[in-house]
Amino acid sequence: MIKTSESVLRGHPDKICDQVADYILTELIKQDKDTRAGIECLIKDELLVIAGEVTTKAVVDYKKLARECLDDIGLDGDEFEILEKISVQSSDIALGVDIGGAGDQGIMYGYAETGTEELMPLPIVLSRKLAIKLDELNSLEPLIFGKDGKCQVSLRYENDKPVEITTVVVSVQTKPGIKRDTYEPMIQTVINQTIPNELINDETKILINPTGEFVKGGSYADSGLTGRKLQCDSYGGLALHGGGAWSGKDLSKVDRSASYYARYIAKNIVVTGLASKCEIGIAYAIGISEPVSILVNTFGNGVVEDNKLLEVIKNAFNFTPKSITKEIGIADFYQLANYGQVGVHIETLPWEQLNKVKLLKELFYEN
Repeated sequence: MIKTSESVLRGHPDKICDQVADYILTELIKQDKDTRAGIECLIKDELLVIAGEVTTKAVVDYKKLARECLDDIGLDGDEFEILEKISVQSSDIALGVDIGGAGDQGIMYGYAETGTEELMPLPIVLSRKLAIKLDELNSLEPLIFGKDGKCQVSLRYENDKPVEITTVVVSVQTKPGIKRDTYEPMIQTVINQTIPNELINDETKILINPTGEFVKGGSYADSGLTGRKLQCDSYGGLALHGGGAWSGKDLSKVDRSASYYARYIAKNIVVTGLASKCEIGIAYAIGISEPVSILVNTFGNGVVEDNKLLEVIKNAFNFTPKSITKEIGIADFYQLANYGQVGVHIETLPWEQLNKVKLLKELFYEN
């Protein structure tokens, strides 16, 4: 079996939109922690559109914040025409959220597995590390590389264990007139620094800019939208995703907060030793505090049946949106908008902590 995951660089048009949305959200929450926001962006050529619903006491200049974010990515914010259409959040939604209900209906998933320090699938771990290194290379060699790019790692598994990397694909924008023999060795060096040598062999395919040229990139080569790189943000396509975007949304939106919480639960289950793989699914109805369903799937690797494990989980975790927001509250969403929102920043993110392991053990052995 071959498993593949993809990651994108910060200058990819979809990721630009994620970052702008979360940059704005972060500033809103810094000024008013009770901000409720659903912000989305679209980018094409030099046009950036910011749209959504925001209820806040914060006072911000959306266009100014967007230009700051573009500058931070490495683009020139002054080159862009920015259109903004922000309205107040619907009072119908507020009726349910104000009393502690979910800010939307939907299905959210979280996942963890053994085998990597991050407790994530190895293909997405490696593709993210490669994307980070490629962005560093872009910054060091601005006369050679542009800001757009993506990378992909494929691993062959035997008996559920990775045994070899079959293909590495790197597509990175270069400046006009730069020859392949100039940039290819640089990218190959980054690959060698990132990909474990023991997983590479003579059969491994390394494909660098496989079309031959990648000069026109970013928003000039493709339009970008917030929420269009969900698998890059989560588990690399190797676990379920409910489909709701995360960037630009405050934690009253369960498609963001409950996805983080599901990851938190799955990770603690795996570290406790109750399963080598764990996927948690949570479904909500808008305005209702308790989930309409909770699903546990250990893929046959659990020490007990999944329905018994679910009872332990229900006793250890509080699934109401109000409680989730309190447990995993965070102000700096911008740091999450580039290389992934779960399985990263392990030391600092609340949903990556392992502070439920002791409780889970106590509850499990009591039963």
